[in-house]
Formats: sequence, structure tokens, C-alpha cells
Amino acid sequence: MWEWAAAAWGEAEWPGFPSLRQEGCHSSRCAAYVQERGREGGDSVQGATDFSASPASGRLSLCPFGRNSGTRPLLVAGEAEMASLGPGMRLGWADGELGCLPGESITTSGCCQGRRRRIQTHPWACLRWCELRVPQIPDTGVSKGLSKSLGLIEGYGGRGKGGLPATLSPAEEEKAKGPHEKYGYNSYLSEKISLDRSIPDYRPTKCKELKYSKELPQISIIFIFVNEALSVILRSVHSAVNHTPTHLLKEIILVDDNSDEEELKAPLEEYVQKRYPGLVKVVRNQKREGLIRARIEGWKAATGQVTGFFDAHVEFTAGWAEPVLSRIQENRKRVILPSIDNIKQDTFEVQRYENSAHGYSWELWCMYISPPKDWWDAGDPSLPIRTPAMIGCSFVVNRKFFGEIGLLDPGMDVYGGENIELGIKVWLCGGSMEVLPCSRVAHIERKKKPYNSNIGFYTKRNALRVAEVWMDDYKSHVYIAWNLPLENPGIDIGDVSERRALRKSLKCKNFQWYLDHVYPEMRRYNNTIAYGELRNNKAKDVCLDQGPLENHTAILYPCHGWGPQLARYTKEGFLHLGALGTTTLLPDTRCLVDNSKSRLPQLLDCDKVKSSLYKRWNFIQNGAIMNKGTGRCLEVENRGLAGIDLILRSCTGQRWTIKNSIK
Repeated sequence: MWEWAAAAWGEAEWPGFPSLRQEGCHSSRCAAYVQERGREGGDSVQGATDFSASPASGRLSLCPFGRNSGTRPLLVAGEAEMASLGPGMRLGWADGELGCLPGESITTSGCCQGRRRRIQTHPWACLRWCELRVPQIPDTGVSKGLSKSLGLIEGYGGRGKGGLPATLSPAEEEKAKGPHEKYGYNSYLSEKISLDRSIPDYRPTKCKELKYSKELPQISIIFIFVNEALSVILRSVHSAVNHTPTHLLKEIILVDDNSDEEELKAPLEEYVQKRYPGLVKVVRNQKREGLIRARIEGWKAATGQVTGFFDAHVEFTAGWAEPVLSRIQENRKRVILPSIDNIKQDTFEVQRYENSAHGYSWELWCMYISPPKDWWDAGDPSLPIRTPAMIGCSFVVNRKFFGEIGLLDPGMDVYGGENIELGIKVWLCGGSMEVLPCSRVAHIERKKKPYNSNIGFYTKRNALRVAEVWMDDYKSHVYIAWNLPLENPGIDIGDVSERRALRKSLKCKNFQWYLDHVYPEMRRYNNTIAYGELRNNKAKDVCLDQGPLENHTAILYPCHGWGPQLARYTKEGFLHLGALGTTTLLPDTRCLVDNSKSRLPQLLDCDKVKSSLYKRWNFIQNGAIMNKGTGRCLEVENRGLAGIDLILRSCTGQRWTIKNSIK
């Protein structure tokens, strides 16, 4: 049970805590948080104290947890000496002496001497309010016993401390191979790393100087997992507790998406119930729902004003929560993405990622992109970064607003595309999305995903749902990117009528507005009139292919229909080859060119071809492909045992067909 106790000193009692009127260290076992300031900096939960108070006599006593009434209190404060412990401030010790710890430790007269700065001549004077969050948590020794029984480690030292790479002996490395392959990260090594290890603070310097309101909304942190390593899940939980201010952490919700691993059943549940009683909830899906619907289940269980969704293989940086909650408090329609750092899956080393926005390709695969120009022009790396969408491993949103805009699309399967849909929907329907450099979360990029290996199919299906609901005339771009016909694509995307009705009821803007104002960097291909594999009537089993990029020459290759064989014929007569481009800051697909000299068709950057005729072609379905500048045709030459070549020559009547057309 987590509660707030607050009193004006001298009143008759503390409402809800009558036992706290007893004096002496033998009173109730209500525990006040104790924090230890590590050498690396940053506060983390380390132990607890007995707390007792007597408002009638104006006295406060704190003693080491578990001591009896004969122990001398570490601190006795009278009416004029009461500490003001507002939100973000906790009673605790540093270097063995009690002090008052706000967001950063301070020096108080008579305790915590030497390392902390004083805030005034007599910091206890004239402060008459005491506010404590009082959880009932076990003795640190009991906690360490819990982790030890699972073969895990607590504390701040050991391998991987400070986010440095951890290593195994040769014998241990042999044992680690199987689990590494199973989980997609080195789970054997993870068990040798403390659940409480410190990680680097990669926030911009200015972020560490910013101050935030004491009255921020509380957050429910939601972790989704399926067949994760227990040590990795618990490190995520420990990190969330250790680095989220107590008064801001409403609860932690663990959503088990129908895991098979036995250690994720009773052992996990017993650990969190004993280690964090009343703080951690476990929600178990009765069947495998996939990440998208599992997150919806987590949202349903949450009671905090704000909900934060995270993969269950993350670690939080000190100070991550306050900037996020502050931005949402200012505007409830903001969706906030902490900046992501990388935890290497083999050594658990924490690597800094550069500040980035989150974008996507037309297949709706997410990607990091450069922040917008106005962010760079401001010259302040601590400022929020406007982002068109999200990578998906972590996001924070006002709980009610998330419900109002329809959560994630429950008609999608597994994952992929939901992160893009949320970004588009938020922007079109009155909200915004931003990355916060002042909030950082480190994330393991696994080599192997726990869900069905055919994630490409689910991403494709989900992408088509996004296209049909939100992209208006630009939905064709998604079909082009996946090389699917606009009509009868052969994929059942389910019923999208409810999602379309949601968009209508929210009075959302059109997708053109989104491209113009939110994602202007995104390349557009409205000039496409035909796309897909190009086949010649003399060699139907091979297709036009971009070949090795460094050769700048188109070739013929057995048909597979993927990106290198995606041909696109435009209204201007250009013939592009290769996967669709993403942003204007990255290379676009190249054009087929006849330079009039070589027999081989070249693939070049369209903008760099001086003669427009050399890159323009006459083509109709089931007809020749003829260059407008040279009059030569793109044809197949059969050389018998030597194979077939793609060449440019005088036209002989060969015909080409392209898979899809846009009417």
C-alpha cells in the first residue's frame, strides 16, 4: 500500500497514520525511503528506516530499520527544526548520516557534512511542514535474499557497472551461447550484472540544471514481455523504481503476453510482490495477443494520470521522468518519447545515440531521422524535437487522451505499423509528438524477436490498415513500397470501418497537411503511373534488377519482387529502379539512363543527368521500352550457355510488362 502522509507540525494527529503519534524507534514499521548517494551520482533506493513521530511534543525520530527502542535515534527534530519535504524530496541518509534529499542531495546543518552544499545558513529553520511518502517495504537484507534465491544480484558494483561492457570467462561464454541464441541477447551475462547497476547520464548539460514543478502528474509504467529473460525484466523494474521519484510513480504494470517460461510465472510474481508490495501489478494474457493488444491491456489496468509504455528490456537514466511529465502537464495532448540510448545485446554496454527524430519509410518501417531544421537553428540540444512518428520501444501519454484518440489499433496484429499510426493520428487529430533529449532511456536491440518470425507479413498487413484509414491519396505509396496492387492485394486487412469512423468523429486533418507541416522531408511519388517487376517477353523468369549498387548498371536477375526489382514508371517518362526513398536527406531511387555510348543501361541519380532526354523513355504496357533521346530500346540478348544480358540496341520488337498500374 502506497499512501501520502502530510501534517502541519503541532496538530493533534496525522490523518490515516495514528500510530505515528508514538514516540521512539519502537513504533510502527512504516518505512521511509532511504537513499544512498553513489560515487557515480544519482539516487537509488537502498534501505529503509523505522519512522516515529509525536505531533503533540513536536518530535520526529528516525532509526535504522529493524533496530529496537534502545537505539539512539539518528535524528531528533523539534517544531522549529522540521524539514520541508515536498514532492521530489525524501528522508534519507548519505555516508551514514541522515539528511534531506530533494532531486539532488543537499547539506544540512549537523548532518551529511562534507560533500553536500548548504542551501541556507540554517536549513531547518522556519520549515514547519513535513510530507512523507511511506511505503511498507522489506529490509534490504530480505530484498537481497529474494534476488539471490533467483540467482540474481542487487547493489551498485560488479560487472557492467556504469554501463561499461561486461565480460565472461571462456568457460562462461560457452554456457552463454544457447541462452544468447534463445533470447537474442546475452541473458547468461545479464544474470551476472546487478539489477541496480548505474548507467551513464547522457543528457545535455543544460538538462541537469532545469527545475520542474513539484506538482507533476503520477505515471503508471507499463512493461510488455513475452518469454524475456527474468533478469532483464527485473532490471527494467528496478531501474524504473530507482530512477523515478517516489511521489511520481503511481504503479508498475507487467503485462505477460502468454509467456511459456516457468520462471516468468510464480517466481516473477512472488518476487515483485515481496520486493515491491502494492507497487507492481502483473497482468497475464490468456492467449498470445501481440505487442499492440498487450499494450492496450496494460492501459486498461493503469490508474495513473499518465501512462508510459516500455519494452521490458530497458534501463532508465536519472531524471528521466520529470521533463516528460512536465511537458504533458503543460499540454495533455502531447505524446512524449524519451531519447533512446543503446544497450549492446552481447556485452550490455550502454552507448549514447545522437539526438534524433523518428521517421519511417513508405513500407512504414520506423527509422531514426535528423531533427528538423528549426531545432538545429535554435542551437539548444536540450529542446524538444518535433517527430513525425516513433520508433516504438517507449512512449508516454496522458491516459485519458490516449483513450480519446482510440489507443492503438486493436485490429493490427503482433507489432509493426502501430507506432506510425499513432504518430500520424496524434498530429492529425489535434495533438503533437516529440522526443525529449532531457529524458533518456537505454534499450536492448535484440538479434531475435520473441513473436512469430514472419514479422514482415504482419508489418505489411498493419501498414495497409494505416494507409486505408489515414493516408488519403497517399495510400498508393504504401502499396507501391510493398509492391502490391491497389485493388485485391491478396491480404485480408480486416474491417477498418471503426477506425475510419474514429477519424471522422475526431475531426482530424488530412494527410496532405501532415506531410506539409510535420513530415516535409518525406519523399513523395504522386507521379507514378505503373510499378512492380518488369519482365521481358523473351525471358519471363528474370526481371529488371538494380544489381550491385557500385556498378551503376541495371541487370537481369531471377524474379523475387523485392526492393531491388521495384521498377516505377512516371508521368514524365522516367524509369526508376529500387526501393522507394525515405527523406530528402537520404538518396532517392535511381533512374535508368541511356548515355548514347554504352550498350549497358546505366542507373544514375536523376538530378545529375544533364540531358533530360537520356533519362526519358516511351513505354506502354506490353510494348517496347524506347529511349526518347537515342531511339534505342531496352532489350534482352540471349547468349546461349553464356546466359542472357540486358542491353541497349536498335529495337527488334521485344515487349515488356510491369506488374501494377495506377488508374
